[in-house]
Amino acid sequence: MTILPYALGICLIAITISMFMCLIRLVLGPSVIDRLLALDTLFLNATCLVIILGIYWATTNLFEGALLIAMLGFVSTAALARYFTTGHVID
Repeated sequence: MTILPYALGICLIAITISMFMCLIRLVLGPSVIDRLLALDTLFLNATCLVIILGIYWATTNLFEGALLIAMLGFVSTAALARYFTTGHVID
């Protein structure tokens, strides 16, 4: 009997709760900066969720999806931060 499935189940529940809390902050955030940070944290939690699911299902196919989510999260956060500071994304 291993403890890994139980630990991964607890991780999945914790990440899901964290994603729900980030979604609440994204919708109700008092400022644009709070919403941007909530979006960035939501991307991070989505990446972690996909990685945990890949470990739980014992497949390596989901790790490429996690990499794509991480890259998309970085690019979108950088683009939105630039848009909110300067008013445009591309010079």
